[in-house]
Amino acid sequence: MGTSLTPEFWERFAILLVAAMGVTIVLTAALDALAVRLLSRRAGRTPSPTRPRPTTTDHRTIVHS
Repeated sequence: MGTSLTPEFWERFAILLVAAMGVTIVLTAALDALAVRLLSRRAGRTPSPTRPRPTTTDHRTIVHS
């Protein structure tokens, strides 16, 4: 027994498809905003970079003759 897809099926399918896309877009935007907020908050807490100690190649030794 074959069944045909009725216009009512396609109408409900389209409504559910649009609803699913809307939920996906809203959730993605909300999670993206949350991730950006957490990353910016974490970036603000990083300590300021300290100046590295000079090594022997960073300065010249004065040689008296």
